Amino acid sequence: MAVTRRQILAGTGASVAGIAFTGALGDLFSGTPATAAPRGGYGPLLPDPAGLLDLPAGFSYRVLSREGEPLRSGEGPVPGRCDGMSAFAGARGGVRLVRNHENRPDARHPVPHTPGLVYDRGGKGGCTVLDLDAYGEVRSERVGIAGTAVNCAGGPTPWGTWLTCEETEDKAGTKGYEKDHGFVFEVDPAQPHRSGAVPLTALGRFAHEAVAVDPHTGVLYETEDAFERPFGLFYRFLPDRPHGGPGSLGAGGTLEALRVPGVPDLSVVREAGTVFEAVEWVPVPDPQATTTPIRFQDFGRGGITHAQKLEGCYWGGRAVHFVSSFARTSDGSGATHFGQVWKYDPAARNLTLSVVFGPDTDVRLPGESPDNICLAPAGGLMVCEDGGGAQHVYGVDRRGEVYAVARNRQDVGEPGAPEWGEFAGVTFSPDGSTMYVNCYDPGTTFAVTGPWR
Repeated sequence: MAVTRRQILAGTGASVAGIAFTGALGDLFSGTPATAAPRGGYGPLLPDPAGLLDLPAGFSYRVLSREGEPLRSGEGPVPGRCDGMSAFAGARGGVRLVRNHENRPDARHPVPHTPGLVYDRGGKGGCTVLDLDAYGEVRSERVGIAGTAVNCAGGPTPWGTWLTCEETEDKAGTKGYEKDHGFVFEVDPAQPHRSGAVPLTALGRFAHEAVAVDPHTGVLYETEDAFERPFGLFYRFLPDRPHGGPGSLGAGGTLEALRVPGVPDLSVVREAGTVFEAVEWVPVPDPQATTTPIRFQDFGRGGITHAQKLEGCYWGGRAVHFVSSFARTSDGSGATHFGQVWKYDPAARNLTLSVVFGPDTDVRLPGESPDNICLAPAGGLMVCEDGGGAQHVYGVDRRGEVYAVARNRQDVGEPGAPEWGEFAGVTFSPDGSTMYVNCYDPGTTFAVTGPWR
C-alpha cells in the first residue's frame, strides 16, 4: 500500500522515525542555477550517421574501446558487459578510466586471466583500465583484476583506488567457481599488481551493487541488489583504519544495515521531500553469510528496512545518495515506482527521499529504470537508463526537469525485435570537460565532449 504524507503523519504513531517535509531536488546538485543546464537541457538529440550514439547539437563522441577488439596490452580481447566505471587523474594531464565487466560464467568475452591479478580461476568478471593522454587518445588498455564474478558497479576511494563490487552470492562449487563470491575488491588503477585480487571480506558477502566513501570520516556505504524477496539492504561499513589509504580496508571493521523504524520497505514512501529523522544502524549478525544470506538474517526486534533494486550509490556534498531503480508490487514490493533517489546525511542522521520517477510524480522519466547515476561537475544529475527499447542517458535539473543527453543506437536484438544495450558507468573527467559512459552490450566505452554548462 502506498504511503502518503497524510497517512505518515496521522497513522504511524511513535514507532516511526520523526518526519519532516522539505524541497529536495536542490541538494542533489553541486552547481549553481547559472551554470546548470537550462530548461529543456541541451536540445533535441540528432541522429548519428554512424548509428552508434545520438547527441545534442554541438556535442561529439569518441569510441575508446569495443568489446572483442584486442586489448592494447596483448592480454586478450576487450571483455564485454561493460558496467560501472570511474575516472581518475592520470599522468601528464591525462585520465585513467577503470571499468567493470559484469561477466557471468556464459560470458563470450571474459576478462583475461593475467597472472597475479586472478582471484578465482572459475571467474569470468573483473576490471580493465584505460589510460588516456591529455588529448583523450587511448595510450594503454590492460587488465586491472580478473577471476571475479558479475562485477556490476562500485565506487572510487578518496585515495585514488576503485572498489569493484560482485553482484552475486554464488559459492564455491557452483557454476564452475572454486571460491566464494559476493565481495568487494580494491583495484589500484595505476599499479594493479600492487592491489592484486584480495576480497575485502569485512565489507560483507552479498549481491553488491555500488559503494560510496565519506571523504570526511572514511565510512563506506553499500547497496545490495537482491533479485527476490526479501529485497536488498542499504549498508554502512565502519573501517578500523579510516583514511588509511590503499589496502587499509583489509584491516577490517564493522558492517551495519539501515533501519527506518516503522518502514520495512522503502518503496511505500511516495512523496519527494519526505525526511525520516534519526534512522538507525543495526550490526549485521553474520557479514560472511556463512549459512544464511544477510537479508534473511535476524536483526532482532524491529526487523530491518528493505528495498527492491538498490543500485547506484555516490557521495555528493556532505551526504550519500543511492538509487532504487524500480519497485513492483507484482514482484512483492509494497508499492510500485519507476525509480527513487535517496539521500542519507550522516551529520543529521536523517534519510530524505529526494526524487521519485514515474507518471504520477513531479519527475517523469521518459523511459524507465534509472540505474547508475553521477553528479555533473557544473550541476545536474546524470542518469543511465536500464530498461526496454531505446536506452538513454538523462539529465535531471534542480527543478526536476528531465532532458535527454544521449541515446544508444546499437541494436543487439534479433531482426524485427530490436533491443538496445543499457547505459552504465556514467562519470566525468576530473576537469569536467568530458563525460564517459559505457554501453553494456555490445560492450563499448564512449567519451562525450561538448558545451557542458
